[in-house]
Amino acid sequence: MIFSASPWFILVCLLVGAGYAVLLYSAKAPWGRPLNYVLAFIRFAVVSFLCFLLLSPFLKTTTTTTEKPTVVLAVDDSQSVGLFTPGAVLSQATRGLQQLTQTLTERGFRVETRPLSQPTHLSSPDSLRFTAATSNLDGLLSTVGDAYDGRNLAGVVLVSDGIVNQGRSPVYSEYRFPVYAVGVGDTLPKKDLSLSNLTYNRVAFSGNRFPLEVEIGYEGFGGSPATVQVRENGRVLQTRRVTLPANGRRTKTTFLLTAPAPGKRRYEVLIERQPGEFTSLNNQKTAYIDVVKGKLRVLLAGAAPHPDLKALRAAILQNNNFELITYLPGIGGLPAPTYDVAILHQLPAQGNLGGELLAQVRNRRVPTLFVLGAQSDLAAYNRLQTGLTVQPRGGQTDEVTPVPNPAFARFTFEEDALRRFAEYPPAPVPFGQFSLSGAAEAALWQQVGRLKTQRPLLVFGGSPQQKQATLLTDGSWQWRLQEAVEHDARPEAYDRLIIRTLQLLTQNANKKRLDVYPTQDDFTTQDDVTLGAETYNAVFERVYGQPVILTLTDEQKQTRTFRFVPTEDGAPLHLGPLAGGLYRYQARATLGGQPQQDAGELLVQKQQLEALDARADHNLLHQLARRSGSRLYYPQQFAQLGQDILKANYKPVIYEQEDLKELINLKWLFFLLLALVTAEWAARKYSGGI
Repeated sequence: MIFSASPWFILVCLLVGAGYAVLLYSAKAPWGRPLNYVLAFIRFAVVSFLCFLLLSPFLKTTTTTTEKPTVVLAVDDSQSVGLFTPGAVLSQATRGLQQLTQTLTERGFRVETRPLSQPTHLSSPDSLRFTAATSNLDGLLSTVGDAYDGRNLAGVVLVSDGIVNQGRSPVYSEYRFPVYAVGVGDTLPKKDLSLSNLTYNRVAFSGNRFPLEVEIGYEGFGGSPATVQVRENGRVLQTRRVTLPANGRRTKTTFLLTAPAPGKRRYEVLIERQPGEFTSLNNQKTAYIDVVKGKLRVLLAGAAPHPDLKALRAAILQNNNFELITYLPGIGGLPAPTYDVAILHQLPAQGNLGGELLAQVRNRRVPTLFVLGAQSDLAAYNRLQTGLTVQPRGGQTDEVTPVPNPAFARFTFEEDALRRFAEYPPAPVPFGQFSLSGAAEAALWQQVGRLKTQRPLLVFGGSPQQKQATLLTDGSWQWRLQEAVEHDARPEAYDRLIIRTLQLLTQNANKKRLDVYPTQDDFTTQDDVTLGAETYNAVFERVYGQPVILTLTDEQKQTRTFRFVPTEDGAPLHLGPLAGGLYRYQARATLGGQPQQDAGELLVQKQQLEALDARADHNLLHQLARRSGSRLYYPQQFAQLGQDILKANYKPVIYEQEDLKELINLKWLFFLLLALVTAEWAARKYSGGI
């Protein structure tokens, strides 16, 4: 339908067209009267329509669509369902899903299957393989809710054993659709032994003894002994017989092991299978330990007593890998040069305070973390060539909080750390101009109020001969104090930041033009394994664009080759999820015409979450269904489930969509008008007119 402003305006357009035609064709013409009438009508139509277009008329179209009610079959295809559901019951459930799909489709429903392993993809009941390594039912249901938001979703049929080992329990979430739960799995307790948990320090020192605590879960074996072994590369290191308390379901035992030569070590802990045990899939776990040569000695030196020194000291002492030495110029003698990394708080200071210590650090090329503050001599600091230059404006300061630089890839910040950073109180930094040079990178930016800037707060720079970092505030003690108050005396984000800074300064101290490293200490089988890479020229300046060939070898000596190019944005190499185990990699590149190589190891911890709990939790499914006004069904009740869905009398939804389009935008009108004008001109020309 065509709309205009008013019928009077349409009448005016017609009068204008008629007047134009009369004025042009009322005079005597060299052609006949019939042709004159035709030409007058063409001119009348063209002019009237052009005037009409000046009123910006539009075309309104209404499109009506009908959406059938949709039922989503959300299937928990996790390993626990496949492992512990009796085969006959699982087959019955699969057939029931197919029959339910057919029944509902015939009655006008739209039925879609979404498995837990790929909740964003459609599947079919006969293609389910039950291989998902974790069970996150809330994630599955939330994904379905988001995908069908605003659509005609009649309900969700959740087929599951009720076991949740990732994400929150779905009974604590609110869903905008009814949930029809179908229980699979086996709720009967089974005689079973399992390794519930391993507790250990991920780093041990060569030659030292370290504890490995083993938690054993059991059902039906109370009062009996269990044999537990610790192995390395198939060799039994220790064996222990543990008596399982008769009135419990958990017990612990601790092994004391001696750390061997430095390197990454994998220890297998297993429980020998007992007669009558349901499954041995959960009888084994693996501990991955990084054995290092010895503790790193940290020198903590300050221009004067300061709360920062106490905060830094507390953070360092939380980690057993470090041994702390403290020093204040003028109090005690100069420390012996036996430390591996130095923290210089407000040094170099004004008046050349601490000059001897600074010279010692520079001569030995000790990796250094500089903490700038009110007593710092910024001119002297700028001469140290740390990669950061600070040009202050008088004694002014900004009050800032930390915000991570997303392009920094040498270490990562956990989601919990980001939330805690946002809670930190502002700390003072020098106000002025900051410039980064060479290979310097900012790990943290400054946030002033709510404004996130790209002015550095924590910078890593220096050279491969002497790695250096700079923290531009002497108020970070407030961050640790605030975090301790808000999080039960556990300032983990602050402590991790300081420890990772020291680790990054001390790692790979040798001169390497090709440096390839894992972005995390270890990964799990669910992680995307990533490696970072840095390439340098002959004078150890960062260069980019040189291809790196990486060969990854697993414990079975099988190799995979990757090719990638380091870029300025620090994007890592993505290897994707890997199976659990210890991997060794070798990287090669040609830099400046010279072949370079690097090698290392990475750990992927195998998760066995699906094998830990063999008992289905149908009570969770019952609560979930009851909250949405439904009930719990079983595989033999799919026919009843279909009838209940049909009784709910879900109806199709009719949607109307109006589309307004300006008439002047229709291309065919242009060609129609052009054809009419051309026809008029051709007729006049042919008949002897002008």
